Amino acid sequence: MEKGGLTWYFITASYAFGHQLQKDTTAFIEEAGGRVLGASTYPYPETSDFSQLLLKARASGANVLGLANHTADTQNCIKQAAEFGLTPKIKVAALLMFLSDVHAIGPKAAQGLALTESFYWDLNDRTRAFTRRVLPKTPNNYPNMSHAGCYAGTLQYLKAVADLGVTAAKPDGRALVERMKAMQPNDDCFGATTIREDGRVLVAANLFEVKKSSESGGEWDLYKLLVSMPGEKAFRPLSDGGCPFVKA
Repeated sequence: MEKGGLTWYFITASYAFGHQLQKDTTAFIEEAGGRVLGASTYPYPETSDFSQLLLKARASGANVLGLANHTADTQNCIKQAAEFGLTPKIKVAALLMFLSDVHAIGPKAAQGLALTESFYWDLNDRTRAFTRRVLPKTPNNYPNMSHAGCYAGTLQYLKAVADLGVTAAKPDGRALVERMKAMQPNDDCFGATTIREDGRVLVAANLFEVKKSSESGGEWDLYKLLVSMPGEKAFRPLSDGGCPFVKA
């Protein structure tokens, strides 16, 4: 939005996840001074042809197309948007997408796409070191933020068990979780972070743009970083979460 993406149109999967994603994104757009010009919902998961929805998005005059869906639906929307010539006239923003999805589409169809991930294998020296350790086990699939999050969460759990002691940790799950929160996480995926009272790990959220084929140095060299947002800014405030475990 800071780069001019102030008018949006959504293509939304018609179930709880898609509707919530559109609702949350709309709240942010309007708070930042933007406008939503329209939205098209579709039956999930029975839809694979998005042509009519994409044509409505183009006719709306919006300069950003927000995809409130995931996996194969997101991939099909992006590929069909390229086929119908929507890009680069309309900036496509994938609201939930992983590196593996972009790799599956290929840089030709995905170039210019905007998306957010909290982890990217080539972000810094520590992420590259983590990836080098992982690749011998998964040589055909580079890690994405989901893999990194599972690793970091498990590592923090094991560190807390070691710190608390197995004898004390085994019978008392609450004490173990509190110890996890009290210890500052520090791992190769996300660096030094904090765990909030409600259990939210405040990792940075990175806005990436998919490189053009001419910019890519290899099969998995797909992202260029536009901006990194600190966790305190990127995540919903504690006061808005409604978590029953947070003391008033």
